[in-house]
Amino acid sequence: MKNYDLSNLRKSVTKGIPGLSIGFSNPKIWISTGNYSLNYRISGSFFKGIPLGKVTVMAGETGSGKSYICSGNLIREAQKKGIFCILIDTENALDEDWLKRLGVDTSEDKLLKVNMSMIDDLAKFMSQLIKNYKEIYGSSGDESPGILVVVDSLGMMVSATDVEQFQKGDLKGDMGRKPKQLAALVRNLVNSLGDLNIGLVATNHTYASQDQFDPEDKISGGQGFLYAASIVVAIKKLKLKEDDEGNKISDVTGIRAKCKILKSRFSKPYEEVEIKIPWYKGMDPFSGLFDILEKEEKIFKEGNRYVYKFSNGETVKLFRKEFESDQELLLKIMNDIEKRNIGNENLHNEQSEREKE
Repeated sequence: MKNYDLSNLRKSVTKGIPGLSIGFSNPKIWISTGNYSLNYRISGSFFKGIPLGKVTVMAGETGSGKSYICSGNLIREAQKKGIFCILIDTENALDEDWLKRLGVDTSEDKLLKVNMSMIDDLAKFMSQLIKNYKEIYGSSGDESPGILVVVDSLGMMVSATDVEQFQKGDLKGDMGRKPKQLAALVRNLVNSLGDLNIGLVATNHTYASQDQFDPEDKISGGQGFLYAASIVVAIKKLKLKEDDEGNKISDVTGIRAKCKILKSRFSKPYEEVEIKIPWYKGMDPFSGLFDILEKEEKIFKEGNRYVYKFSNGETVKLFRKEFESDQELLLKIMNDIEKRNIGNENLHNEQSEREKE
């Protein structure tokens, strides 16, 4: 039997249907969240995090750490890789001094801050950005620059109807237009960004559920855009009551951000990690890591100590606090786990090839 010749079909469909792309669009550039545990839960790798070419939503109540992660950590880590960042502030709440304290470079050649409140304006802005990018670079290759767009937040954006009613002084509500516009916006962005080195990360708000059979917090703006987004992380705010040594105290010293991965195509959904963010020193990139290693049985307990066995046969046996305080050892363990995962993946691919034969 002859093989089907795709050459004519490729030419006809790509020319006849504007904006159509053929083939897979695997992420080429990843940006760390500033926390190894959260990276792992989202991407399946301690050293990846959020991919460009996708739409990511991080939602939580006020003060849960979503702006800290998105407008602070992600932009800082993106800038370290030479990625240009665009920060769209819909709340007029992001202070330059606060961003600088988180390590963000606010100079004009590294960061463009845009104040915007209307969903229509965001759609026009992103449409123009994507159009200009394609005109200059085409589809993303290895030489195409990376761009990270952070929208903080989607929940505070308004529809054109809201604005018109405000100007008339007669606020009756927009009759459900906002959720539909948000869903349409995200659907279009997911399709448009797939083969480009442009990523969009948006924060959003949550509210308490009124359903006794489904007590999980709900994300504002309707469910439509959540179905369209590539990655969805729900963040719950808890109180941190610990001193510098990790001992329990009565005073509140920060927050514990409990992150649940509601949606990800790169790792298992509904996995959680709890990250500590002390007010006086900020997030520890290793926060939550030991809990993941223990839960997934990478580290196991023997007596009152914990053991990790490296792939080369080396064994480490320490108390929990000794593990948590030795960052060099934790980095070595993470690298060892990554190598094992790559080896297992290669072995699986080889087995699949043999089965085909």
